[in-house]
Order: sequence, then C-alpha cells, then structure tokens
Amino acid sequence: MEQLTYWWQSGVIYQIYPRSFQDSDDDGIGDLQGIIQRLDYLQWLGVTAIWLSPIFPSPMADFGYDVSDYTSIYPLFGTMEDFDMLLTAAHKRNIKVILDFVPNHTSDQHPWFIASKSSRSDPKRDWYLWRNANEDGSPPNNWRSVFGGSAWEWDENTHQYYYHGFLKEQPDLNWRNEEVRQAMYDVIRFWMTKGVDGFRIDVLWHVIKDDTWPDNPLNPDYVSSMPEYDELLPLYSTDQPEVHDIVNGMRRVFNEYPNRVMIAEVYLPLDKLMLYYGINQSGAHLPFNFMLLSLPWTATTIAEAISDYEQHLPADGWPNWVLGNHDRPRLATRIGREQTPIAAILLLTLRGTPTIYYGEEIGMQDVPVLPTETQDPQGLRMPDKQISRDPVRSPMQWNDSINAGFSKGKPWLPLSIDYRRYNVAAEQLQPYSLLMLYKRLITLRQSELSLSLGSYTQVYADNQLLAYIRKVENEDSFLIVLNFTHRPAYLNIAENYSGTVVVATELIREGNILTVPFALGGDEGVVIRLKK
Repeated sequence: MEQLTYWWQSGVIYQIYPRSFQDSDDDGIGDLQGIIQRLDYLQWLGVTAIWLSPIFPSPMADFGYDVSDYTSIYPLFGTMEDFDMLLTAAHKRNIKVILDFVPNHTSDQHPWFIASKSSRSDPKRDWYLWRNANEDGSPPNNWRSVFGGSAWEWDENTHQYYYHGFLKEQPDLNWRNEEVRQAMYDVIRFWMTKGVDGFRIDVLWHVIKDDTWPDNPLNPDYVSSMPEYDELLPLYSTDQPEVHDIVNGMRRVFNEYPNRVMIAEVYLPLDKLMLYYGINQSGAHLPFNFMLLSLPWTATTIAEAISDYEQHLPADGWPNWVLGNHDRPRLATRIGREQTPIAAILLLTLRGTPTIYYGEEIGMQDVPVLPTETQDPQGLRMPDKQISRDPVRSPMQWNDSINAGFSKGKPWLPLSIDYRRYNVAAEQLQPYSLLMLYKRLITLRQSELSLSLGSYTQVYADNQLLAYIRKVENEDSFLIVLNFTHRPAYLNIAENYSGTVVVATELIREGNILTVPFALGGDEGVVIRLKK
C-alpha cells in the first residue's frame, strides 16, 4: 500500500472557536495572541492542524459568519501582524493553520453589498440575489431563513427584495455571476499566498439556488419542536446540481498551491455528500462527515454507519470523522462523560482524518446560558425552541484559577461550574484522565502506519460491543474493541486474536496480553497490538 501523500490524511485537526479559546488582553474575549500562548499545549497534545472559526472584520451579527472584509483581521482578535505571528509560531511547531471561508453570503456592511443596494443600476447589483415582489407585495417565494422567518428582505430604496439564507444582515452572493466567483477565488489566493494551509468552507451546499425560484415543498416529517426552517424541504434553495461547478472551481484554486486542504461543510445524506468529493479529485478533499453528531450512541448503529460511509466513499475519497463543533451539542453532553473515552478511541482509531472540537479532550459539556445572557442570534430569534448555540461555545477550561485561566476579565459567555475539576492543568496531572487518553491515542496514531493509513475491517458488533481491525501489510495490526454500554460485555468470536494492550480506557490494562475470548467492563475500550 502507498504511503500517505498529504499531511491532512495522517493529521489530527483541532477546531478553535477564537472568542472562547484564550483571552490575552483581559477583555473577556479570546484572540490571536491568546491562541499563540496556547500553541505549546496543542503541540504537546499532538494535534497537527488548527482550524479557526472566522477572524475577519464583521459587525458580528452572527459572530464572524457575516464578513465585511475577507482579507483583514477583526480588531477584537488582533491585527494582521498578530495573525502572521500565529502562522509563523504554529508552523515552527509543525502545526498547520486552516481558516474558515464564508462564500455563501457577506455582511450587509460589506462594501460589495452597500454598492449593490445603492441602485438597481450599480455594477454590483447582480453580485447579490435581488427579485421583484409578487403582485400583492409579498416575497418572491416561500423560502425560509435558517434563523427563522422569510429569507427575503424588502429594500425600500430600490423596491426589491434581496435573499438571505441566514440573517437579513447576511445577504447571499450570486455565485452565477462570474465576477463574484473570481473575487471570491482571489480571497482564497490571498490567504494561501500568506501561507495558510487550507480552508473549511462554510455551508457550501447553499451557494447556488434554483434560478426559477419555485416554492419549497412542505416537510411531511415536521413537528413543532423543530426549528421553523425545517417546516419546508429546501429542495430549491440548497444543493443544486450547479453547486459542483463552484466546488470544482474552488478546488482548481487550491490546486495552484501545493499541499493545501479544502474541507467542505455539507449537511446532506451520504449519497449526496459523496458528490462533493468530485470526480478524479475535482471536489473537496474532505467533505465533513457529521454522522457521529446525531446518530444514537449504540454499537450497532455506529457500526452500520461506519460500514455505510466506507461503502459510499469514492475510490479516491479519504474519510473523515467529527464528534463535535461550534453548532451542535457537545459530545460529553450528548453521550455522557462515562462514554467519552470510548468516543475518543473511536475517533482516533477509525480510518480517516479526525477533528477534535476544543475542550472535547477534557470532557467539557454544554454550559447553561440564561435568556438574559444569550448571545447567539439563533437563540435570540427563537428563544422558545431552546436552540441557542451558546452552550457549546463556552470558554476553554485551562486551570482552576479565576475564569478557568481563560481571562482575568468577565468572559463573554458563562463558564461551567465544574471547571475546577475538568481543566487542562488538572487532567495533565492525572494519568487516568480523558486528556491523557487523548494524548496517548494521538501519539499512537501518528507513530503507527496501520492507524493512520490502514484498512478498516469490522470483526464484530452487537448491542454492546464494536470490534474492528486496522492494518497495513507488513506492519503491526491493531484490534480495537469498544463497549458502548455501562454493563460488562464479553467478546467471544471464532478468530483467536491475541496481543498486547497499547492504549486502554483503564490504564492498568496497558501492557497486558489479551486473548479472545475476553471480558470488558462497562464503558471500557482497548487498542490491542496483535501478534504477527
């Protein structure tokens, strides 16, 4: 089997939400200098790339996903000189830097939109999606904003509606306009020329809409507890066939620079997700695989999902796995802290590139945020749905000092009340901690070809256990066995596997010989180096 070609195939990506990672100037909001201060920790942990949520100038209507200048740094986070320092310091530690690219929409304060809104005859009018009202003055169709309400906003000055798939402060760009495409491709070139190692592309499946503007159909599975957006199926407002021309165009720009990675945010069923890989490496390197964010946490469900995903992958497609991000409930909240070690082993021993959301490695959970403290526009617009994303964006828990070592000022979001127990400094001193398990797993993964490149073969799955083998010819093979329940379980299969436990949730297991059949305690997992 070939050696890995690209750093992102064997790498471990770590997502940083900059507002919440480390505050260097005590204003209560994280910044670039704060990230620089914590690079030694990330190097110690073993991650090989950091992905930063948006750091560009923005009115912050959606915390940076409403960009007003794509080629500068928002002063709250620092300066371009600070960014250059971060890039240099990270590269010195062999850590790649991935930025967030928001191509679907800009801020309504972006100069492009200000020009577009100024007159129907302005040269940039067609850079956004403007439509006439219906005869009765109503919006052009029934399309909804992800954040609730109509996706159309009336402009009194030019007497037309503009389309916004998210907030009205986030007007959608017209990607059918060639000038828009080239301007956005030049944004990618700007940062790549600086030395950025890749981009995560925000809501990529939204960028092209059906230009006949038909109504979206009702969702027959909608229930009142779901977000308002889900009342309709976005059949015509997302995932149009022409989107793949855009994806391919972006990939061509990436290909102008050696060894850069294009990661696509795409929430779609597997068959549609796989199309974003393109044909013959024309699409994204890694269309994000979000399966583990929402599936029931059971051995049989996870086993079926892994097999399904592997079977759908195109021949030249590389898998990837995600357990959490800035939009979804934290892992330890979803599955409980007892199961987080199992999730850690799963993430870091599956075939494909893993992404860790900051704080996941110390077991951070969602933090309660009162309505009076809510910052997230999604939560502010739909308070009755309790779908604010603030609870998953709380400050990183570094130590047991004031504000968990995040800031000496008042943090922009509340801290967890348990930060004195669950923090980096405390867990670094505890051999049995979740953090030390992550470190051992990352170290093993990066030192063993079978775990970074090897094939995945499921050998057993039932209502408690999942067992699989990772191997490369002429290299050591590894058997991974995970108990997804709190009850003891017994692995008894025909194959007489035997080997040394190299990583385990129970540290006392490491170094022991295990031979099938064997028992595991509840919430226990092992990685076994098999005898040749």
